[in-house]
Amino acid sequence: MKTLQQWLDWCEQLHPVAIDMGLDRVKTVADRMALHFDCPVITVAGTNGKGSTCAMLEAILLQAGYRTGVYTSPHLVHFEERCRLHGESASSEVFAQAFAFVESVRGDVSLTYFEFSTLAILHLMAKAQLDVAILEVGLGGRLDAVNIIDTDCAVITSIDIDHTAILGLDRESIGFEKAGIMRAARPVIVSDPVAPQSVIDHAQTVGALLWQFGRDFNFSGDPQQWAWAGRDRRYSGLAYPALRGANQLINASGVLAALEAMRQQIPVTAQAIRNGLAMVELPGRFQIVPGQPVLVLDVAHNPHSVAALAVNLDAMGFYPTTHAVLGAMGDKDLLPMLKRVSPMVDKWYFTDLPLSRAATAEQLQALWQTQNTRKDATSSVHAKPMEAFQAAIKNADPADRIVVFGSFHTVGGVLQDGIPRLQAKHLSP
Repeated sequence: MKTLQQWLDWCEQLHPVAIDMGLDRVKTVADRMALHFDCPVITVAGTNGKGSTCAMLEAILLQAGYRTGVYTSPHLVHFEERCRLHGESASSEVFAQAFAFVESVRGDVSLTYFEFSTLAILHLMAKAQLDVAILEVGLGGRLDAVNIIDTDCAVITSIDIDHTAILGLDRESIGFEKAGIMRAARPVIVSDPVAPQSVIDHAQTVGALLWQFGRDFNFSGDPQQWAWAGRDRRYSGLAYPALRGANQLINASGVLAALEAMRQQIPVTAQAIRNGLAMVELPGRFQIVPGQPVLVLDVAHNPHSVAALAVNLDAMGFYPTTHAVLGAMGDKDLLPMLKRVSPMVDKWYFTDLPLSRAATAEQLQALWQTQNTRKDATSSVHAKPMEAFQAAIKNADPADRIVVFGSFHTVGGVLQDGIPRLQAKHLSP
């Protein structure tokens, strides 16, 4: 029997293109699999905030005693991270069995790596006797493989410009694609404070039950605590979510709206909400690793998420020198990303990534130089994220900070041997 890694290597060769939008092929195989869920399904789409939203939903529902299943993508280090059952990553053996089942019924249908792995994960989730399934959309919504499952509650997080070649050039076009996860007579939570009109219009067109940020739910807060108000319920004196960053209250507000909308099917207590938000973990989302120097890990990979990263970095206070490790995909809008964080970065370490889509370290460096106005800023190029990271460590003083961002692959490359705990050179024995 093939191992999980053998299946993944094989899947990469199965289809002529990496992304092939459309549901016909994946639906055909899903029908042959008799794929269906016997529990409520929450589907999460959006440009940024999907992973955080899924993590908070999972943490609260686990605290409430439910058997949860979560599908998220991409992964940081190990493929098994993409599926969590009852709070734990599924084993590689279980994954391999699910891949084998998909192959046994696939026949002559050609599937992409993402489609094949999505079907395998949905299969093992459907067989896991779950109380609730949480599904993160990979790309867009309307034509994403996850959308073959009819959701009981759709959540649409922030919408911004990304994947323009596939989803469209503006927020209205992209919003329409995200709105494709909505279903008639089922709640849809729109947590983007300034949602595209296309999202609102689509909810009305399909007859979805719209919960809109600022109209049906909202939040308020002071430095110590925050409060949430929905249609029929309020929560006050909440501790801030364990996930750091100013944008996490918007994500948490959408989570509480989804739980309120689903209260009849999956009721949760106020205590479960408090505990879940306090205990939620999600690596690589403005993750601050204490040490000397301090380390910040963030998978921010488009202008919108990099702008949020910049705000969060600014709020951290003063550091003598900020070192930044950056690797990114070449199809991203890279110049605004660089412009946004350049004023606060003193030393850059650009890195190649092991994907054909990735911009090279030299390309990133050249683009940075076109907008750099700081004579004191320096840069270097490296073949791998870990090599760039090691160079930053070598140059950093104890009171500095190192920021690693730009892609899941950049952060994952630094986390390949676990979370680094940095100890400044003069503190080493």
